[in-house]
Amino acid sequence: MTLSKTSISALFAAVTFVSGSLIVVQTSVADSSSTVIAPSSKTPIVNRAITESEVLAAQIAWGEALVAISTTYDMKGIDAAKALAEKVIDAAYGYQFGPVLFNPTLTVGAQTFRTTRAGALAYFVGGDPAFPMDKGFALKGWRKVEIKNAAIFISGNTASTMGNVIITGKDGNVTIVDKTWQFFKDDNGKLRIILHHSSLPYKGK
Repeated sequence: MTLSKTSISALFAAVTFVSGSLIVVQTSVADSSSTVIAPSSKTPIVNRAITESEVLAAQIAWGEALVAISTTYDMKGIDAAKALAEKVIDAAYGYQFGPVLFNPTLTVGAQTFRTTRAGALAYFVGGDPAFPMDKGFALKGWRKVEIKNAAIFISGNTASTMGNVIITGKDGNVTIVDKTWQFFKDDNGKLRIILHHSSLPYKGK
């Protein structure tokens, strides 16, 4: 077939393959004199990709929340600190989706991994007889948190980070922990922690 009209710019065809045979079911010719309308700038766009700035903001928010729980405990007592810790966990972690892969710094034995909301709350503020060894990591008088990332890996709606978290207490003592987080962006565009591993640096012999 020869298309001799010089103003023809494109030939579009919708095709179907049936048992190895090519069947043309519809064709249309676009003339160069036709008006092409640019896409509207108001077209709704769904972008679930995480940005570096969102990751850094989520890390900072975690550190600020830890300090807030500590200062609340010192000023208002355990009930207020526990209530705040519950809000922090619900806002920062992804327990509403299922188990969170949370391995805190100071846990041992059968209670090392805190895959449930109750386990996470007990680690941060203690007071749960089901977790008798927990004394409340967030109640230790923390006043400053600094995060130094070794690397960040972002892929679509998840992001993983690894580095050090440097925590300063009200007595001025500094604790450094190795920290790995993985964040997931939920349907509301909020980053949720779905993996959290924390450990004290290996000091060697």
